[in-house]
Amino acid sequence: MPPIADGFSARPESAPDLGAALTPGTTVVLAPGRAGEAGPRDWLSSCGKTQLAVYFAESMWRSRGLDLLVWVVATSRASVLSGYMEAAAAIKSDHVGDAESVAGHFVNWLSETTRSWLVVLDDLRKVEDLKGLWPSGMAGRTLITTNSGEVPGDHPAHALQLREFSTREAMSYLMGRLTADPDQRIGAIDLVADLGCEPPALFQASAVIASSGLSCRDYRDFFAQRRAQLAEAADHERAAAAVTWTISVEQAERLAPGGGAQYLLALAALLDGHAIPGQVFTAPATCEYLSAGTGSSIDPGRAWRALLSLERVGLLVVDPATTPPTARMASVVQAAIRSATPKRVAERAARAAADALLEVWPDGEPEVWLAESLRSCTASLRLAAGDGLWAGGGVHPLLVRAGQSLDSARMTGPAVAYWRELAAANDRILGSSSADTLTAGSRLAAALMVAGQTAEAVAWGQWVLAGRARLLGRDHPETISARIELGRAFVAAGQADAALPFLEEAVGECERVLGSDHLQTLAARDELAIACRSAGKTDEAIRLYRGALADRERVQGQRHLDTMTTRQRLAESYLAEGRVKEAISQLKKLLSDREKVEGPDHLDTIVARGSLASAYHSAGRMAIAVQLYEQACQGYERVLGADNPETLARRANLAHAYYTVGRLSDATATLRDTVDRCERALPPGDPLTQTVRDSLINIAGE
Repeated sequence: MPPIADGFSARPESAPDLGAALTPGTTVVLAPGRAGEAGPRDWLSSCGKTQLAVYFAESMWRSRGLDLLVWVVATSRASVLSGYMEAAAAIKSDHVGDAESVAGHFVNWLSETTRSWLVVLDDLRKVEDLKGLWPSGMAGRTLITTNSGEVPGDHPAHALQLREFSTREAMSYLMGRLTADPDQRIGAIDLVADLGCEPPALFQASAVIASSGLSCRDYRDFFAQRRAQLAEAADHERAAAAVTWTISVEQAERLAPGGGAQYLLALAALLDGHAIPGQVFTAPATCEYLSAGTGSSIDPGRAWRALLSLERVGLLVVDPATTPPTARMASVVQAAIRSATPKRVAERAARAAADALLEVWPDGEPEVWLAESLRSCTASLRLAAGDGLWAGGGVHPLLVRAGQSLDSARMTGPAVAYWRELAAANDRILGSSSADTLTAGSRLAAALMVAGQTAEAVAWGQWVLAGRARLLGRDHPETISARIELGRAFVAAGQADAALPFLEEAVGECERVLGSDHLQTLAARDELAIACRSAGKTDEAIRLYRGALADRERVQGQRHLDTMTTRQRLAESYLAEGRVKEAISQLKKLLSDREKVEGPDHLDTIVARGSLASAYHSAGRMAIAVQLYEQACQGYERVLGADNPETLARRANLAHAYYTVGRLSDATATLRDTVDRCERALPPGDPLTQTVRDSLINIAGE
């Protein structure tokens, strides 16, 4: 959540009474009171909505009026999902699945809980981004800030308008900001009138006055001269804040001479102003860009001082409470700076920003909020830079990294949309035969498979394979990978027979080009075995798995994770063929290896224990089967939680085992408890709930 700004005013005259309007069970939309200039420099849209929301949220939290406070930057579907995923973790939700599923489960929790909550959706851009994610519930409140005031018809909301300061509020704000030297207040009332009580103009003007020896009267003279110059150039009078920011830039340069404040400002204006990770401003690429612009060597310390000078003059805010610190910048200020930045400087700033974001992006997936900040900054940069991120004959790797981050975060819907758009952009700019275009198409096919859109995944897989064969040749490793990916897509689409020729060819090419012991060759054999089993050719799948297992044990070792996965699949194939004794042998070995390598409470180990229990159940060895079922259920509860769907399904298995050995009361009690948990934790109509309920009817007649 953004910090309260220095000199914040609760605005008793010009701000609506959020406390009276935002009662439990209601939604309030806070929007500008009137439109300013059309286009991106609509300065009057920056009227303090977010700050008022922060003040209200913090007041409720400090007064202990809330059990849960959720602040979400709602500029995109992905950012909403990220916020909801963090919130789900905060309430210790044990629901697993992709981001859409976790977020949907969290919204359901909001609608049912009796605990008081407030969800703030800051800067909502598109109402459709909240489809299926609209928070509601009699115990909660929803506060939306937006520049449009648009809300969907099926979600009633009370719209409140926020205008500029009243004259009294503006005077109070200005006086509160200028406390160090009372002489600086001379001419304050006239300056307030000239600035039209605009909050951003007052913020910037007071920052410049406080950081200089000027008085309000002196600043008023500068303001009048600058406004006249700008009006003459544009043939109309500009909003006050459209003038004050230009004075702030000049003061920043005086505070940090030669530090490249203007160049740093041009870079910051390209990123997402809600949260720019502080490392971006001190990254090697940024320092190199500033050094080239100023003609002097700029190190990270000097770059950071330049950033702080921009904060002192009111052009951005640095929030040190986060790790790393973040910079926040109003979107209207960013738009004005982008409009005034020369094209040559803007192009250099865009390249430097892209390089810097890539440099500070951690190798592994970072914390949810940091990953979302990096993705949002990338999206803002891409929008501002246009086709500039394709300079040099290829797509900047930052855009690929952002898409991979969506995949890693299980942002299924946004990932599909992202890769689809990137593939189209690559096709338009680089051509359909470009390696970058084919890579984006491959990523899109994978994202479509995860999203369950398998028919389209097959189509894209075919397109990628044809393109790579044409561009690289049939036996190139990337072409072979495309053939394997297409086979996998066919299997996912329920067309295993169609997958077999592609995977058989891929295995042959891997053995010929890469060698029989290459890891990609081993992976290709696994994929072929999966396809054979899906096609009903279980004997052939077993033959392939046995060969693959022997090869993996020899090449990677018997306790390598890939080896254990192949062993698991071999055991499952044995069970499918009724070869229970052989399945048990493999599963016993698997469970032992999992426990030694991953530990007894790793989910893979727990899954192996449950599989072994099922195998013993099939063999009629019920005493050990029941024991393993109980251990597996306990493990699922520890790791995933008692109400997780996987845990609930395993409890149903345990109840059936109890019934088989004649423990009818235990079976009935377990099923009753599981039905209760399913009805509480799963959405209405979930198939698992009905299955467990049917089992209870069959066993206990209830």
